[in-house]
Amino acid sequence: MKYRFILDNSKVFHVKTMCRVLKVSRSRYYSWLKKPLSQRQIQEEIIKERIIYIYNESRRTYGSPRIHRQMAKDGIHCSKKRIERIMRKAGLKAVGRRRFKITTDSGSNMSVANNVLGRNFIAGCPDEKWAADITYIHTYEGYLYLAAVMDLYSKKIVGYSMKQRLTQELVIEAMNMAIHTRRPMPGLIVHTDRGSQYGSFAYRQLLEKEGYICSMSRKGNCWDNSPMESFFKTLKAELVYHRGFKTRAQARIEIFEYIEVFYNRTRLHSTLDYKSPEEFERTYKNLIKVT
Repeated sequence: MKYRFILDNSKVFHVKTMCRVLKVSRSRYYSWLKKPLSQRQIQEEIIKERIIYIYNESRRTYGSPRIHRQMAKDGIHCSKKRIERIMRKAGLKAVGRRRFKITTDSGSNMSVANNVLGRNFIAGCPDEKWAADITYIHTYEGYLYLAAVMDLYSKKIVGYSMKQRLTQELVIEAMNMAIHTRRPMPGLIVHTDRGSQYGSFAYRQLLEKEGYICSMSRKGNCWDNSPMESFFKTLKAELVYHRGFKTRAQARIEIFEYIEVFYNRTRLHSTLDYKSPEEFERTYKNLIKVT
């Protein structure tokens, strides 16, 4: 009986040709074919298939730590070292990050607020502390500007806006979305950098009207708003740098999907004990119900 094989390029090969390509003798090949797989080899293949599935579902962004935690959530117990070995052997590697450029215009003459947050990024409950910032997304049509608002308790993006121009309306839209979605109580701290959009009268009036406390980073100090810097790095590493958006419309659709479907609901965050922001907030709500 003649066996046939199909490779990735859909070409069909007979045994003789296949052995020549693989540089093995036909007798050795038939010997291997008859040899049954051991229990460990079968288990290894099952684990490998699961690793590949999780890796692809994460948009190739998960390394061994996150895959290890996701497999544990799925009830599959496997050591992190074993996962590292299988990933290395399969050529699976999490996408890397590039250097992130700071684009804040802190030379504005508009009013600034004190740094009330003071790099204390730990919140005891949702809607106690928010952070907000702006970044740009490159497309073949030109830049698309993204303003986002993060709840520092769960790292969830609670508001965002995307526009062709960098205006105060961009940040106001994002903040209004966050307010209407979350309905936080007065006393919420909202931290940003000193960009002119956040120093505008309309933006400051919005916060004052809602009874929120405006906080701003020190001049030229990106570490004062590092959670937002980290989010933008993640967004660009896991989506933007690997896409090459042809139009702003395409970028809007994919960024919306990344934030709403993947980042907020699916992506495991190491700072949240490897939970997604949605899951982390559910845990808090369940705890409140119990107590």
